[in-house]
Amino acid sequence: MTDMKTIAARAKELRALIEYHSNAYYNADAPEIEDDEYDALMRELRELERDYPELRDENSPTVKVGGAASSKFAEVVHEVPMQSLQDVFSLEEVKEFCEKFADSHDYPDVSYVVEKKIDGLSVSLEYTDGVLTRGSTRGDGRTGEDITENLLTIASIPHKINTTATFLEVRGEVYMPRRTFAALNQAQEENGLKTFKNPRNAAAGSLRQKDAAITAARGLDIFVFNVQQARGIAFATHSQSLAFLQSCGFHVSPEYTVAANYEEVAAAIEAIGRQRGALEYDIDGAVVKIDSLSLRERAGVTSKFPKWAVAFKYPPEQKETVLRDIEVTVGRTGVLTPTGVFDPVLLAGTSVSRASLHNQDYISQKDIRIGDTVVLRKAGEIIPEVVSVARHGDGAPYRLPEVCPSCGEKVFRLEEEAALRCVNPACPAQLVRNIIHFASRDAMDIEGMGPAVIEQLIAGGRIQSPADIYQLTEEDIASLDRMGKKSARNLVNAVEKSKSNPLYKLIFALGIRHIGETASRQLAAQFGSMQALMDAAPEDFAAMDGFGEIMAESVRDYFSTGHARELIARLGACGVNLQSTESEGAAASSDALEGLTFVITGTLEGMTREEAKALIIAHGGKASGSVSKKTSYLLAGENAGSKLTKAEELGVKVISLDELNAMLSQA
Repeated sequence: MTDMKTIAARAKELRALIEYHSNAYYNADAPEIEDDEYDALMRELRELERDYPELRDENSPTVKVGGAASSKFAEVVHEVPMQSLQDVFSLEEVKEFCEKFADSHDYPDVSYVVEKKIDGLSVSLEYTDGVLTRGSTRGDGRTGEDITENLLTIASIPHKINTTATFLEVRGEVYMPRRTFAALNQAQEENGLKTFKNPRNAAAGSLRQKDAAITAARGLDIFVFNVQQARGIAFATHSQSLAFLQSCGFHVSPEYTVAANYEEVAAAIEAIGRQRGALEYDIDGAVVKIDSLSLRERAGVTSKFPKWAVAFKYPPEQKETVLRDIEVTVGRTGVLTPTGVFDPVLLAGTSVSRASLHNQDYISQKDIRIGDTVVLRKAGEIIPEVVSVARHGDGAPYRLPEVCPSCGEKVFRLEEEAALRCVNPACPAQLVRNIIHFASRDAMDIEGMGPAVIEQLIAGGRIQSPADIYQLTEEDIASLDRMGKKSARNLVNAVEKSKSNPLYKLIFALGIRHIGETASRQLAAQFGSMQALMDAAPEDFAAMDGFGEIMAESVRDYFSTGHARELIARLGACGVNLQSTESEGAAASSDALEGLTFVITGTLEGMTREEAKALIIAHGGKASGSVSKKTSYLLAGENAGSKLTKAEELGVKVISLDELNAMLSQA
């Protein structure tokens, strides 16, 4: 194996390379390598720091700034209000705006600056003696949120600038590049998480994370477009201030135009309109501003808008094309997703030939059929969608398949979902996700079997089912990248140890929809064995407290497939425990917490969350993973995050571990 000295040297080399290329990209505007090469360097460094925690460095480019932002963002009162812009929707309105100043003797030699209106989250950056001291959101224009820690993680925001200004406040727009947004949504979908509607929402959500490390991983960027206030330096025009900001290392409004009259303004707006579909970022219009700062002051402001600027909004572009086919794919969560295949059409600057048709309800509501002429547009200027059917062709009403196109098993639609879902645990499209969950800590707890190892084992054909994990040899594992004999032996031992896990952990590991750890414990205690659970009738679930019809249906659907029963048989043959232990089936220690639902968050002193959860269940209580109005108590330790905030918003009582113990001692 590679020795630790060599590994540490490689980590140091990677940090130096990443810092060099980051500076070339963000500050010198002269990148020397492609994005995928840069990403490969960053990925390698992240993996080294993950595999060798002793190499982690708070100044590493993988983190930028360590630690978490405040659990509650402090308020920031904007000394200079961050106003909105007056929207206009036609060039005629732009002409009226320009000529109002051009025809007035009070505005001699008026000129304008035309900029792209970046669709992101507006922020303020404050520099004292050239050092970034505070960053905040726009908020309501007068009061925003202090998000300094999160803004410091954005690589293109300089932490220090070379300036004679004793104080400088600039305004910019934080955005998420389109490619980054597409990759984020793909990852969210593959992990069964909620996807973002558009890049703007994704950027806003990323900036308001309580954990700055999450913000750092989201690939945000910024364009700075205004000097809010400055001390120790002055400018005559807006364009002059933009040039100054660019010299300081800021990314400023891209390709802005200084226009002498309305005709040049209109030409700039039309040029931006032709580009908007091909840009790497979203825009939601073009901004026209008076260039002279003294003339701006003369024009003044209203309570809401400056009188010296307007925002031109482009009309949404729609085009007709023919739907030639509907392709159905299966995501890693088992959802069947229909995708329309169209005759290519140029839309918002790019060629569009495919668009998601979401689910059967969407298709039926719009009566979309193969062969139809449909109207397409790009939602948010980026995501193609079908607006309507212009003309029907000869096709029949379309129905999604009743069996999974990946494995051929029957698909199900659960009551609260619009999507059809394959619940077959052996479905190839879901294999990676299912096995990662199966081996996770809260499930079978196979230490050392992380995503990287699992992906290699699947790619090499060594595992095609969770049951295959129990037939792995040391030789199978030792041949993997970054694995040696010792690591292989440890992993085989961890696999062997997991065979004796309580039954509830295996039930949870199967990944049955709507069946979490608490429900898994209930099922193990109620039925006593995996065979009894598989043979259970609907009325058997009805007797279980808090076990609803949706959960019961999900369990029945899962075990109705031949693949599920085959998996259980193979696991049993490998020696995995299929019987409930005495402690699982035992009665609660007391009923002191009966009828109460707890959510646990933060770090508890002297007890793990799992131990606290077991304690609550042992005394008749329920443990939930999310805070709602039905939550009785939030058990909070140190470093409690968003769950604490939500509990306070809903009026849920927050207690400490000492208070929980006091409740039990009084029973």
